Amino acid sequence: MSRISPPPREAVVEVRIRELGQIFNSLDPSPFTERDLDDEAEAYIVGWAREVDTGAPFRIVVHLPEGEVRSARERGLESAIGNYFTYRAGMLERDMRDLLRVGRWSLGMGIAVLAVCMGLSQTLRTAFPHSALSQLLAEGIIIFGWVANWRPAEIFLYDIWAIRRRVDLYHRLAKAQIELKSF
Repeated sequence: MSRISPPPREAVVEVRIRELGQIFNSLDPSPFTERDLDDEAEAYIVGWAREVDTGAPFRIVVHLPEGEVRSARERGLESAIGNYFTYRAGMLERDMRDLLRVGRWSLGMGIAVLAVCMGLSQTLRTAFPHSALSQLLAEGIIIFGWVANWRPAEIFLYDIWAIRRRVDLYHRLAKAQIELKSF
């Protein structure tokens, strides 16, 4: 008999601020609903989101003084936070496309370098079959050819997945239910 586990609970991120301006970048001249979050506020929300992530939808609870709650609702804090994380997810997706382009270019270059190195190595081995020095150089050249493929391997095996996880997190934060509570 298999047990059906209950769906994961929502992941809750709580933020406490004294005034509405504290959560946004004070240098951003954009309209309120399009403003950037303050770097520290973003780092805090994203850090907590990673920590409490259950795979379930997020809920962000913003604790504010009573007067600030009304102002936050009137100015559209809920949509401003969602808009910001949507924007950041888009930026990360562009970064990922750029990284994939660099990875493809690096892979092409790495394969070409490896092919040349293999040819040089084979030439050395055939030209000086009994020389220990040529055998050593031939092995070194092969190693260099493989090292030339280190960066593309790193991009495709590790870097892309980290960015994809972050994009997913930002998309989920963009869809988070925002709750305003007074203290």
